[in-house]
Amino acid sequence: MIIGRGASDPDANGNVAKIGRMLWEGMGFGWCEIGYSGVTFPLVQPCLEHTAKLGYKRVIVFPYFLFAGVLIDRIYGFTDRVAAAHPDIQFIKAPYLNDHPKVLETFAERITEQLGEAPPPTCGTCKYRTQILGFEAEVGAVQESHHHHVEGQGANAPGATVETCVECDDFCTGECRLDMDDHHHHHHDGHHNHDHDHAHHDHAHPEYPHAKHPHGPESARKKPPFKVPHETV
Repeated sequence: MIIGRGASDPDANGNVAKIGRMLWEGMGFGWCEIGYSGVTFPLVQPCLEHTAKLGYKRVIVFPYFLFAGVLIDRIYGFTDRVAAAHPDIQFIKAPYLNDHPKVLETFAERITEQLGEAPPPTCGTCKYRTQILGFEAEVGAVQESHHHHVEGQGANAPGATVETCVECDDFCTGECRLDMDDHHHHHHDGHHNHDHDHAHHDHAHPEYPHAKHPHGPESARKKPPFKVPHETV
């Protein structure tokens, strides 16, 4: 099970799926599922729950990430939660990419490529340049950072102080992001100093067509039946 970052751009999500296929076919795994840590679908927990139904006795969860952080904690946290509900399945938390020599080598290759006369094209299936099914209205749109919609930033971001969070027990599940994205909800709790007000919305973002997908961010609204009480962790 490979977990990518997740984006509102199907080309970026598709790159993670391609990596999944290459690892699946190259290493001969029995099956491969692709999940994402945010924005799109399936998110980590729904993907884990689906994978647990397939009948395999071992599941390797691989975060396709360069760095540590709250998203890695979330991936491993959901893995622990689903593993506790399925003691007959071995869940292995593989490390993220980190500074593996091949990663550093690839960075060097990409930099060298840009110095050539004709840098390799990378925009063939970008939703801002090509009509992609479901994203036709975004051709030619300005590319803008949506980071403030997704995660919150800085030391007071969700997950920075799990102990004082009203939503989470032992790891940041990202549930408070749903309130951040509802424009009429504002956090004034001590644990959340990220002001998400209408100042951020002086420009309109195209609505992600699958924002309400039941295996996407909406899935976090449903409390899982196997939530472990904080005292027993």
